[in-house]
Amino acid sequence: MKHIYSIFLILAVVSAAGLAVSAQETEERVVDEVVAQVNDGVITLSRINREAKDIVDLEVQNGKKREDAQKQVDEKRGELIANLINEELLVQKAKELGLDSEADAAVNERFVQMMKQYGMKNLDQLHQEMEKQGVDPATIREMWRKQAIKDLVVQKEVQQKEYWKPSGKELRDYFEKHKARFTKPETVSFSEIFLGFAGRDENAVREKAKQLVVQLRGGADFAKLQSENSDPGVVTQGKGKVEKVKPSEFSDIITTAIKDRKPGDVTDPIEANNLGVVILKIDARESASSESFFDESAVRVAIYQERAPIAMKQFMASLRENSYIKIGESYRPIVSPILFEDERKDKTAAPGGDNKDKAPANSDDKKGKAGEKASAKNGGSAEKKPK
Repeated sequence: MKHIYSIFLILAVVSAAGLAVSAQETEERVVDEVVAQVNDGVITLSRINREAKDIVDLEVQNGKKREDAQKQVDEKRGELIANLINEELLVQKAKELGLDSEADAAVNERFVQMMKQYGMKNLDQLHQEMEKQGVDPATIREMWRKQAIKDLVVQKEVQQKEYWKPSGKELRDYFEKHKARFTKPETVSFSEIFLGFAGRDENAVREKAKQLVVQLRGGADFAKLQSENSDPGVVTQGKGKVEKVKPSEFSDIITTAIKDRKPGDVTDPIEANNLGVVILKIDARESASSESFFDESAVRVAIYQERAPIAMKQFMASLRENSYIKIGESYRPIVSPILFEDERKDKTAAPGGDNKDKAPANSDDKKGKAGEKASAKNGGSAEKKPK
């Protein structure tokens, strides 16, 4: 069986902290506290503490001292709560748009791809192997599902709309003003052999990589040696090969290794971030051209990339504007200035908007229709904390 321990180890680091703190809270917490109400949902103190501990544990895994990591998280507690409120809004929007089934399908496909990548017969076998490595499949599924939900909302409500917004005239005008950006870039296609260090003697792996390079440069069949020796590739993300990619898309070490290599050339062994050794074979290379040419898709992408940050801020502001958000009194001073930062800036920039301390209309200081709706669903006053 090909080595899967490194990826499961990474997943274990991500999930173990959450499981541990959840068990701890079950034992110690008697009454939870509602930090913020978001329409019909709530952000609880236990959830915030769980997220904070996960971040601290991850920073410690990356070499930071626990006290330093804890101090950093404590200083950004307001930002963490604001992010959780925004995340809750995206999850609720996904439910409104009926995207739950698409998210589930995306997660299922991700598990199937992992199963195929590591040569397992079925998902049960994959789950068993994950559990052996200390990874809870259910925890990973929920983590992937939440990310998929957020990605789908942003894709449908921001990316697709902004991508198709420019008219034909706008596209042509943009192209004429930025012709230098639409020249044909250099592209390269290559295949990969990856020898992982996981569960092996690192020096033996390095020596084997050198031997494979000698064989390949002596005329050995790359596909055959790849099939017999390679773990799922790290540069090609498990695909084994990539076609017509820009060298600049990869790290400096890969860009340097393939520079000036001609089709058929094989690189020297490349060490990949202590994960293993990579060998690349150049399959094809196309030179860059200084001649500009109109590619509608490329122009749309360029315009979208410029507009995306503002479009995303406007979308999140609209979600908040049309939602009932009530933040607990003790948390409001550290959360509201961050959560409603963009709305406050817009108000200040508008004519007559000189009162910087005035709360935005969608804050918990003013209910509006969304607040009345939430109040009704919670059985009365929106000031009442859900049980």
